[in-house]
Amino acid sequence: MSKGLYWFQHDLRLADNNAFNQIVSRVDTLHCVYILDEQWLNTNHYGFSAIGDHRLRFIAESLRDLTQQLEALGQTLHVYVGDPVSIIERLVAEHSLHIIGKHSYPGVFEQRQWQALKTALPNQGFVTGNSHTLYHFSDLPFSLNDMPDHFTPFRKKVEKFAEVSHPVTAPAVLPPPLLDKSTWDEEYPNYTKAPKSSVIQYLQGGASAGLKQIHYYMSDTKALLSYKETRNGLDGWDFSSKLSAWLASGCISPRQVYWAVKRFEETHHANDSTYWLIFEILWREFFQWQLAKYGKKMFFHRGIQDKAPTGNHVSKVLLQWINGTTPYPIINAAMNQLRLTGFTSNRARQLVASCFIHELGQDWRYGAAYFEHVLVDFDPSANWGNWQYLAGVGSDPRGLRQFNLQKQTDIYDPHGNFIRNWT
Repeated sequence: MSKGLYWFQHDLRLADNNAFNQIVSRVDTLHCVYILDEQWLNTNHYGFSAIGDHRLRFIAESLRDLTQQLEALGQTLHVYVGDPVSIIERLVAEHSLHIIGKHSYPGVFEQRQWQALKTALPNQGFVTGNSHTLYHFSDLPFSLNDMPDHFTPFRKKVEKFAEVSHPVTAPAVLPPPLLDKSTWDEEYPNYTKAPKSSVIQYLQGGASAGLKQIHYYMSDTKALLSYKETRNGLDGWDFSSKLSAWLASGCISPRQVYWAVKRFEETHHANDSTYWLIFEILWREFFQWQLAKYGKKMFFHRGIQDKAPTGNHVSKVLLQWINGTTPYPIINAAMNQLRLTGFTSNRARQLVASCFIHELGQDWRYGAAYFEHVLVDFDPSANWGNWQYLAGVGSDPRGLRQFNLQKQTDIYDPHGNFIRNWT
């Protein structure tokens, strides 16, 4: 009898999950686990933990939804807290497991952990598969080393030469669980629910909620038809898709979003706005493959360009920025919104990052590390890639980008509603 372990990580769903499908077809019994990495909870040298209350809450909700999906098919989920490699080594020894499965993910620490498992368990079978990106590696019209370092040539090449495969369906039947009773490690930390607000709706974790949001944005409201015109909004729900949190935790896949847009275009019509959502998915794709290409250089002070950035770290200024007590009202409003909800719009993120780097003259890495801690939709490649971009050490061919904060306020908050709501 073949016994397997599947390690859920940034793929908290059953549909469009190649690695999960593969292990399901190869084992007679299966132990499904999620491991909250204890190092995410420790304060790093920037002064933050890698994960804060907002994302802890979202992930916990996602895990409960995943548990329900598994239990509907006779399986269950076991949630652990600790060092993933040590925990899996122990489970392999205790239960004589034969095969370990996990999805492919470009994160530096995740790659190291997967390699550490292979080194520690040389006689083990391993299964992996990629459903995290829009394209498979074999779909790319260039090698990783030859991947363009700027978005526009990347986009043009993949749009012309690469095809997006359809999402794979979830398995209809699962092997029985190795252990019948679901467990949830008591050390999983408490978290604070995001406050309900008339301005930002509550982001609920889980694949079910993610698919519901796709349907809401595209079919119920048809808000997708005006996305290009509304995407720079600062407050509210329908001005953008709000799918980033579900994508970041893997509750939905980029291919599910892509083909949902294509179905919408067939049913309604294609316009600049429907394309623009795919355009944004391609931005996400670009950063995923950039992280795969550059690895730890995505986190270096000098960035992928190996170029000296501006700015120095001053603790007092960092706290003013975090707490919304800078001299800039629109920055204070956005930072208050971010701190209280774990979310702020793409436009606001660009403004607060530009202010942190330019007006406040700070080391960009501390801003990126705070975003990593607080964002409900944190994704390492997009977060650190965008911060490098604005700091002039990343993929931006124009170098440093600085926004005129008063002009941006006049354009995007002309009546001061956003500032009043969050200050």
